[in-house]
Amino acid sequence: MSNDTRDKIIQSAGELIYASSYSDVGVQAICNHAGVKKGSFYHFFPSKRDLALAMIDAQNEQAKYAILDPSFAQHIPPLERFTHFIHAIYQFQAQCKKDGNHVLGCPIGNLAVEMSTRDEVLRVKLDNTFLAFKQLYKDTLQQALDKGDISNIDTDLSADALLAYFEGIILLAKTRNDPEIIKKLIPDIKRLLIPLEK
Repeated sequence: MSNDTRDKIIQSAGELIYASSYSDVGVQAICNHAGVKKGSFYHFFPSKRDLALAMIDAQNEQAKYAILDPSFAQHIPPLERFTHFIHAIYQFQAQCKKDGNHVLGCPIGNLAVEMSTRDEVLRVKLDNTFLAFKQLYKDTLQQALDKGDISNIDTDLSADALLAYFEGIILLAKTRNDPEIIKKLIPDIKRLLIPLEK
């Protein structure tokens, strides 16, 4: 069986679970959406959890390519990268609302809320994903610190605060089904960082 079949299964799982939930989407529904038989599913994935782990990797790679790499490009001044990032989040969630009438939220955050108390393997995988986001923010803050744009901060704690802020904004937009809340809160990124400036 080809990797194309595997990729179809992962993509279908990502789309269905993102639009609904992990618990509500069964293996048969994923196979139907992907146009494959259950035998193909179990050839690649011993369990739904194994599929979810692969799906998280695929979603992380997609986010890196489509949002993180452009937003945190090295030619952009460090502190401005956070504003680019939240603009990209807004555009993505606004497109979700336009396409399907719903703000879908963060796929990693959605899964973390649903599964962190139910599956330790998935919890660790999701936590590691958030830690990778945090490290990106921390490295960016360190670059701003090295440039003299900010001073006297705990980059580790500040990166955690930014992670919580970004995830919270996306959750709020999903709960209100309104991507505009993200746009309205973009200026607060600057206000969060202003106290850090010299």
